[in-house]
Amino acid sequence: MKAIPYGRQNIQQDDIDAVVKTLSSDFLTQGPKVKEFEDKFAKYVGAKYAVAVNNATSGLHLAVLALGLKPGERVITTPITFAASANCVRYAGGEVWFADIDSETYLLSFEKTKKLIESKPKGFFKGIIPVDFAGLPVNLEEFRNLADEHNLWIIEDAAHAPGGYFIDSKGNEQKCGNGNYADIAVFSFHPVKHIACGEGGMVTTNSEVLYKKLSLLRTHGITKENMQENHGGWYYEMQELGFNYRLTDIQSALGITQLCKNDAGVKRRNEIADAYKNAFEGVIKYQHLPNGTYNAHHLFVIEVDNRKGLYDFLRAHNIFAQIHYIPVHTLPYYQGIGYAVADLSQAEHYYSKCISLPMYPSLTNKEHNFVIEKVLNYMNG
Repeated sequence: MKAIPYGRQNIQQDDIDAVVKTLSSDFLTQGPKVKEFEDKFAKYVGAKYAVAVNNATSGLHLAVLALGLKPGERVITTPITFAASANCVRYAGGEVWFADIDSETYLLSFEKTKKLIESKPKGFFKGIIPVDFAGLPVNLEEFRNLADEHNLWIIEDAAHAPGGYFIDSKGNEQKCGNGNYADIAVFSFHPVKHIACGEGGMVTTNSEVLYKKLSLLRTHGITKENMQENHGGWYYEMQELGFNYRLTDIQSALGITQLCKNDAGVKRRNEIADAYKNAFEGVIKYQHLPNGTYNAHHLFVIEVDNRKGLYDFLRAHNIFAQIHYIPVHTLPYYQGIGYAVADLSQAEHYYSKCISLPMYPSLTNKEHNFVIEKVLNYMNG
């Protein structure tokens, strides 16, 4: 059996054709494909505005800046995520506070977050960054109610979850990144994600004020709109200290064709997940799916006692499972700035057992069955 990674991009001829066509056009960057991608992505998730960026980390950085985070201000996030979900707060000089995860969904625990917020004076925290971990949407309706009570903003880290949704208390489908409950959402277009642009990301919002702020900060803080004066067609103003976080037309062309296939890709991911669940039911623990939730399944995570043993066994059979994630508060940088005594027992317990199995739309049934066979072989000794 050839190597089976935990994730893989699926580039087809129409993707290649779209990129080649753009390479032959007048614009390789700062051209019409970027806006086209933004508009189509916003429509796909149901948001009013979308801002394309060079990666999701940049998107998270812009999000905290657009929301006005200042040095020393405090933001809550989950320890089970890629480090960027927390690092963006540090980039702005803020303090990261971790709340523990739910042991069944692996998402930021609403109860633990509420308890942490209520243990401090009003105004102690500025925001919350929940993560749609592995593609499972956070119930942002309950987080929004909590945030409104304490005057907090919400950034939804939806890097794993384009195409995912939850059903709110009124029976409405709330797509990840639609902006109805979060102030801003951020997506990733890394090759192992649903939509592969090589690198790239998208920031969505329903606020025109935030949209304009994000757009300005993405491009050096430079604009030709709302200028103090205008000396001619060449004239522009740098109104803020911004960044070069732009996405290219080449990447956007690829993103547009990839976006068109996402619904089919998520459907296939759920077929793979269902087969895993049928095989492992009652034998191996996996991420719980709450009622009224549609998991976009960037990952399929299981928990086993001898995780290192299974990891090595699978690699010996050319199955390259992965671990998601080392708890952020245990990383040397965070240990060095005071998180060594953080009490996040559920996150640490989860990490001691978690392993992500192959999950991507082009995974064949033969490959998928081989993975299941080898996992069960190991578990049965």
